[in-house]
Amino acid sequence: MSDFGTALSVTSSGLRAQAARLRHVSENIANADTPGYQRKTVQFEADTAARDGRVSVGPVQLDRSEGQQIYDPSHPMADGTGNYMSSNVDMIIEIADAREAQRSYEANLKMFDQTRQMSSSLMELLRK
Repeated sequence: MSDFGTALSVTSSGLRAQAARLRHVSENIANADTPGYQRKTVQFEADTAARDGRVSVGPVQLDRSEGQQIYDPSHPMADGTGNYMSSNVDMIIEIADAREAQRSYEANLKMFDQTRQMSSSLMELLRK
């Protein structure tokens, strides 16, 4: 594969990985008020088959930390003591993760665009 093709492949894998991360962060934010919901996280893994810097998204993992016990005997999910478990989603962490993923996505997009522009410029020079 050409260097331009490799660069485009690496940046597109980064775009896919950050998009997956943003999707899970948005699911976490959407379910922050759902009782018993567990926060989802994804890990990035180096694509060992490609050996050129591409990344892939690993399996989705659930955050095993406990949610807060809330006392509300009238809640349908309350146990015999009147308590139920809230979600373990921390909105500050989710917002920080979303900003980090967004900035990483934008950096990959900029790199993709730069590579595409360099490739186009090279083709233009070769045509002359």
